[in-house]
Amino acid sequence: MPNSPTYLGTVQDVQGATISIALDKDTVSGLAFIDGHGYRIGQVGSFVRIPIGLTNLFGIVSQVGAGAVPEALAKVEPFGYRWLKVQLVGEGQRSAKFQRGISQYPTIGDEAHLVTEQDLRTIYGSGDPDDFVPVGHLASSEAIPSLININALVTRHAAVVGTTGAGKSTTVAGLLSSLADSTRYPSARILILDIHGEYAKALHGLCSVFRVGAEESARERPLHIPFWALSFDELVSVGFGGLDGQKAATISDFVFQLKRESLTSQPRDGVTADTVTVDSPVPFCIHKMWLELHRREYVTVVPKPGGSADERMPAYVLDDQGKPVQTGDAMSVTPPLFRNVKTTGKPEERVQYTNEGIGVRQQLAGLASKLRDPRFGFLFRPGDWLPDLDGKTTKDLDSLLEKWIGGKSPITILDLSGIPSSVLNDLIGALLRILYDALFWARKLPEGGRERPLLVVLEEAHAYLGKENSGAAAAAVRRIAKEGRKYGVGIMLVSQRPSEIDPTILSQCGTLFAMRLANETDRGQVTSAASDNLKGLFDMLPALRTGEAIIVGEAVSLPIRTLIDPPAKNRKPDSEDPRVVVRGSLQRDGFDGAGGWNQKRDTQDYAAVVRLWRRQNPHYDHKEASTKDARQPKDKEAKS
Repeated sequence: MPNSPTYLGTVQDVQGATISIALDKDTVSGLAFIDGHGYRIGQVGSFVRIPIGLTNLFGIVSQVGAGAVPEALAKVEPFGYRWLKVQLVGEGQRSAKFQRGISQYPTIGDEAHLVTEQDLRTIYGSGDPDDFVPVGHLASSEAIPSLININALVTRHAAVVGTTGAGKSTTVAGLLSSLADSTRYPSARILILDIHGEYAKALHGLCSVFRVGAEESARERPLHIPFWALSFDELVSVGFGGLDGQKAATISDFVFQLKRESLTSQPRDGVTADTVTVDSPVPFCIHKMWLELHRREYVTVVPKPGGSADERMPAYVLDDQGKPVQTGDAMSVTPPLFRNVKTTGKPEERVQYTNEGIGVRQQLAGLASKLRDPRFGFLFRPGDWLPDLDGKTTKDLDSLLEKWIGGKSPITILDLSGIPSSVLNDLIGALLRILYDALFWARKLPEGGRERPLLVVLEEAHAYLGKENSGAAAAAVRRIAKEGRKYGVGIMLVSQRPSEIDPTILSQCGTLFAMRLANETDRGQVTSAASDNLKGLFDMLPALRTGEAIIVGEAVSLPIRTLIDPPAKNRKPDSEDPRVVVRGSLQRDGFDGAGGWNQKRDTQDYAAVVRLWRRQNPHYDHKEASTKDARQPKDKEAKS
């Protein structure tokens, strides 16, 4: 009614879900107070209610002023600044809960009202409380929590996008802390692929951390990815760097045969020598395969003494006693030494090449280098999952999966910061494929994704999900984005450059957390990926505060502008900007000192810098610290 304190004006133009509202001449501008609460009239991003009988239509203000005037009235409207353009997003009957979508549209002259806090509570408080998790509060009302539907968030995929410094990592940490609430969700299962090692501190107490090169400790555990769990194509890409058809077929036969031999030495449940394939996750000794292939490529042979004319033997380099200097060792990746070719002299002394090689010398050299390289130890020497020459291992994949997605902590962090960048894309793809296949085939078991869904968080997603990227990671994410919902595997992309992510992948994300984005191309990508027609709302992205997000999609009842609840100051991710000028002191990994240019300089000791650099671990271990270090921890325990 016009005399209602919430009355704004009337609907004067309807174009599908976009309507134009003419403000009543008596409607005040600026700030209005209703039931003790202040509301801004005509605020972009605010809500409008249009009652039609027993149904209330709800919309979001996307444009205000002269630009919101219907085109036909733009030249004749004398008070063009008193118009609102609104995007309709949902409806709710006065005795029923709010739902997205519009079953009927307003007509000319229908009243438009300001949405009050009570209306917002009806909208956001609807549904089963267990289905919703608070992640912050509405930017327009601190008293109203921003509620996220956890079912839609996990299974329908999500994306958190924002420019550097907008608060993405802090937002993700706060969001995951809410999802990992052991009181409400004791069986939560979240896995983070953290390529920069940012989240261990922020999620301490809620997570298990696996890092390449780590030693078993309360802080973190070593990350192992057994090479034999990779598919054949993944193994070829990581180990050999690619092979053409004939060579790949020959290597495939080798792997197949070694897996069959492994099953003979150590049978595995679910597979036999008759059913195993080259892609089956069955252990085999890649070191043994390398040595055999190397021998075939490089071996030279001579007639066997005392044998027939056709009998030959390897021509090893011999020592003074006539014994082979080096016949080769598989596990130490030591190649055999063969004598040089000799094509003259007596026939029995002539040496010739074998014809068993397949022309993979260059690829074998690359594989041997990786087998020796400590940086690849997590893959080719994976601890208890390393096969011996017969293919036997101490542990099987069940124990590895249990550590990753079946542990006591609701969150598992796979810290990939120590993985060489040359294979990062392939290994992320392999990890996602392993997890997805395991949960896909276990979909009818309690450990499967349908019974206990898994949320996979992909940090810095633009680094391996680019538009032109056709690598293993992009292929695995596309598969999960398209099929994961049915099998309980959801993804959450985190990126500062949404325009660099494959649009096919981004469009599959049912919920978008759009933080501050200054780049127009990035904003356009987010606008096109959103399921709602809210271009006017996304025009606000450059002006959002740090930690503020516009949330749209299936996990929220209405698109909302919200302030995300950050974690405590001592539990923020390791992604904050360094402080050039610091007030007060900072606690830094056991040292009390004030960082910044305006503080007294700490005692310096670059020996510790070099030690951590060589160890590839940023955590300062006080027990390991040498007595020669000039800098010592200043806490009470160290002083005592």
